[in-house]
Amino acid sequence: MKYGLPLRDMENIDNIEILGKKLGMTQVYTEDNKLVPVTVVEAGPCPIVQVKTKDSDGYTAVQIAFGPQKEQRMSNAAVGHFKKAGVAPHSEMSEFRTENVNDFKVGESITVSSFKAGEKIDVTGKTKGRGFQGVVKRWGFGGGPASHGHMSHRRGGSYGHCQTPGEIVKGRKMPGHMGNANRSTQNLEVVKVLEDKNILLIKGSFPGAKGGIVKIRRAIKRRTQAN
Repeated sequence: MKYGLPLRDMENIDNIEILGKKLGMTQVYTEDNKLVPVTVVEAGPCPIVQVKTKDSDGYTAVQIAFGPQKEQRMSNAAVGHFKKAGVAPHSEMSEFRTENVNDFKVGESITVSSFKAGEKIDVTGKTKGRGFQGVVKRWGFGGGPASHGHMSHRRGGSYGHCQTPGEIVKGRKMPGHMGNANRSTQNLEVVKVLEDKNILLIKGSFPGAKGGIVKIRRAIKRRTQAN
């Protein structure tokens, strides 16, 4: 099976996303000799597995895949889904909403060539899991007095009410599971695009562990800032 038909130029398509793997951070020099910290992401190629329309699915979206995978490590349903699209099996799949579904065709691939240096993007990744944590680490509480005799150094203080409603209000910051949640960082800048290696160098940092899967899209707020 093939990994995708010949690529098309998707630079002018407004709403587009690509999946990638976070490789780590480093530093590069710009053309004006400034040292910039960057995050290295191996992005794509992401073959298009399915194009959803309102007639067939009730909404318009494009489903993409990332990371080649062996068939024996996947379910029969997933393997059949990829075979129907004529695409080799992949371990990761995602979809993004778009009204211009006619710009995408099953079997074609989205690559880093869809982005260019200087472009603003949004990156979504899963934060590192920290397990069960208290309010000091999870929410940055100051804690109680550290002097001798006090018994609530790292506790959260009073949570409930003595009277009405007599219960803990929903949404109160309390100890609990920390991390392992999807978080987005907006308006990051693409410093460099290495098309031959499927690499994006993105200025700054964003949530996620090394080796984690991230989703990259064109920045939603870029038009507002331009105006």
